[in-house]
Amino acid sequence: MKKLLIGLTVIVALLVLFLMMGPFYIIDEGSQAVVTRFGKIVDSHTDAGLYFKMPFVDQVTLYPKRILSLDGEAYRIPTKENQFIILDATSRWRISDPEKFYQSLKTLDNAYNRLADIVDSATRTIVAQNRLSEVVRSSNLINENIITDVSLSDSENQIESLINARTTSEIVTKGRRQLSFEMLEEARKMTDEYGIDLIDILPRQIKYSDEMTESVYNRMIKERNQVAEAYRSKGEGDKAEWLGKLEKDKLTIESEAYRKAEEIKGQADAEAAAIYAEAYDVDKEFYSFWKSLESYKQTFSKFDATFTTDMDYFDYLYSAEGNR
Repeated sequence: MKKLLIGLTVIVALLVLFLMMGPFYIIDEGSQAVVTRFGKIVDSHTDAGLYFKMPFVDQVTLYPKRILSLDGEAYRIPTKENQFIILDATSRWRISDPEKFYQSLKTLDNAYNRLADIVDSATRTIVAQNRLSEVVRSSNLINENIITDVSLSDSENQIESLINARTTSEIVTKGRRQLSFEMLEEARKMTDEYGIDLIDILPRQIKYSDEMTESVYNRMIKERNQVAEAYRSKGEGDKAEWLGKLEKDKLTIESEAYRKAEEIKGQADAEAAAIYAEAYDVDKEFYSFWKSLESYKQTFSKFDATFTTDMDYFDYLYSAEGNR
């Protein structure tokens, strides 16, 4: 009995000693582990739970399983037109293969440094292959000519259409969102070997360089001048149109007035001829006498001297009866 008690005591003591040596370890939710023995990977775990290791021999390295973020620094990058912009990008990533990650990087600090270089390289490569408009814009909304706004008059819609036609910017075929996908694909070519799953790369901030800022201001001034020119052009066009209408209306009024005047004169001449005819029928001799007097009044004032009166024209000057 005594020997049995001593044996149980020894077993309990050995068990306590074994437990004190730490043969078990716990992996929490959101964590994963790599187990190494003399520097060689012998196991890895990505699920939470209680696991066993060889005391004093095995080393357990824990890594986060959650999504991590990387905020890059701002870099001066040239575009395809060799116009410099200042861009800093942010990215999200996670450790997808802890064994690869341990073999290539070992620590999170090394991973952050390496990822920063990869993201910067991918960003520079894609930005340098594309125009500035592709980098800073996401759509062609600025180029859409909206000329059917019912709240605007026809004239205002025409001006809007003319302004849009004069200030249309470069057509965007990809846009900033598509370039983000291309940056991601370019960076993923270098992250798989590190056991890293790169989720996305997003330009967090884009600023123009000092020389680019002046160029943008000049471009804005040019566009405003184009807008002003559009209003002037529309005004000159309306002016020419109204002057043309005015001249047309003037000719129409003058033509109508001339027609009416000629019509009235014709009617007056007809009435005068009728009166003359009626008067002639009443007293033909008096009519001849009166017409002769009117003729004398108009004719004599044009001549300084008369050399002869021996003609029928002068009959009424010598006799009321119209004869000599």
